[in-house]
Amino acid sequence: MKNIFIINGSHPFAHSGGRFNETLFKTTISHFDTLEGFDVKFTQVGENYDVKNEVEKFKWADIVIYHTPIWWFQIPFGFKQYIDEVFTEGHQNGIYASDGRSRKNPNINYGTGGLMHGKQYILTTSWNAPKTAFTLENEFFNQKNVDEGPMFGFHKMNAFTGMKLLATHHFHDMEKNADVPLELENYSVFLRGLIAKL
Repeated sequence: MKNIFIINGSHPFAHSGGRFNETLFKTTISHFDTLEGFDVKFTQVGENYDVKNEVEKFKWADIVIYHTPIWWFQIPFGFKQYIDEVFTEGHQNGIYASDGRSRKNPNINYGTGGLMHGKQYILTTSWNAPKTAFTLENEFFNQKNVDEGPMFGFHKMNAFTGMKLLATHHFHDMEKNADVPLELENYSVFLRGLIAKL
């Protein structure tokens, strides 16, 4: 039995209603609910949550699946607040013990104090930016992909806790040119490929 914890980092704000990430979130929950060998818990950060319970979900999980839109090249402020609150509550309580250094030699081992070793995570992001903004020469992201560029800090945050990246899946041009049925079908193929390897 694998424990899957699914987080929807989207929440309504201004012109963003969070509909695509809500659909993606529900699709992921449904996908794992229909399979044998998986137990599922989930959180919608735009709703009320108990910080202590959220820490317990991270401790319980074998795999964490993060879904988030990207607002101004970062995760939404409600999702950032969730991470700040939950990971802080998890200090010396299952998420991380320290930053990993010792007073004897404070120059080495930073980022090795995580307590979530053996756990993995999946990240999906949704963008207004087209994929070509990341891949073409002289375009906005200077040919740095999502994981090496804007989400580098997010990946380091998870590495700090001891988790390892299992996979990422990024959705592009979702505001102006989205083909949602096709994107969801591609995502289902992505999930099936992952499950086959677990």
